[in-house]
Amino acid sequence: MRFFWGWIAGTLFPGIAFGGSSSVAFSQVPASQPAMFSPAELPKAPEPAFGAAPASQQSQSGQSSSGQSSSNQDQNQASPSQSRNSDSSDQHKPLPQPKRILGVMPNYRAVSAGVRPPPPTPREAFKIATEDSFDYSAFVFVGITSLMAEGFDDHPQLGKGIPGFWRYYWRGYLDKSDGNYWVVWALPTVTHEDERYYSKGGGSILGRGVYAASRVLITPNYAGKSTFNASEILGRGIANAISLTYYPSKTQTVGGFTSKYAYAVGRDALTDVFREFWPDINAHLLHRHHASSVAGFS
Repeated sequence: MRFFWGWIAGTLFPGIAFGGSSSVAFSQVPASQPAMFSPAELPKAPEPAFGAAPASQQSQSGQSSSGQSSSNQDQNQASPSQSRNSDSSDQHKPLPQPKRILGVMPNYRAVSAGVRPPPPTPREAFKIATEDSFDYSAFVFVGITSLMAEGFDDHPQLGKGIPGFWRYYWRGYLDKSDGNYWVVWALPTVTHEDERYYSKGGGSILGRGVYAASRVLITPNYAGKSTFNASEILGRGIANAISLTYYPSKTQTVGGFTSKYAYAVGRDALTDVFREFWPDINAHLLHRHHASSVAGFS
């Protein structure tokens, strides 16, 4: 239970799209006048030039108008279908991974679904480990976990109060940064493993959750093939073994080491699950916020 709340506090707390034709055919009828001459003496009036069109022209005009109307109807019918296909394509398109989760938690190790960047160079891996270790949120995270460890009195020899908190704090920060460099940079440079998180981005919730949690055991190598994640499993073990040198000897038991090791790997697994679903959660929250804002102005 403490492991669960520790991860929740350390991960979530720091965080605590926007018809018809106009032409008219007509004929003029002259006004009636008194008969000054007999009808036989008057010449026959010519037919108005703007009178009714010949039947052949009317037929051609009707056919042309019918063809245009049919074409417009086809376009009108096709347009909603194309729009629906476009909307469907946008809905199924995986959402990109942000650089930060909740605007605070660094997400530099995440790669958006469908993106396959080249393998990281040792320099790039070192940069990622450094950003994760010295980001301002890392200090907040360590502060929260140190308060919890002091509250649960995990190491009684470290004491209580401000002095005790400080003793927990620098040890916790060393645990975090040391683990980052082993897992993200040192061992992957030797094993040629890519420790970035490649998002799945689609499928069932269960399938995506299992995929994300299993990344602590499976990771791509530099050739892009899935392999056992030795950098994660060994790196966390090495970091925890080193921590035995600066924690009180009375708490250095097999059970304590195993529990701490399981916490470190489990925390990474839960973080990957959170990375997988955060783009969807973020889009849903933004959509609800936008909808409520529109409703408020209406």
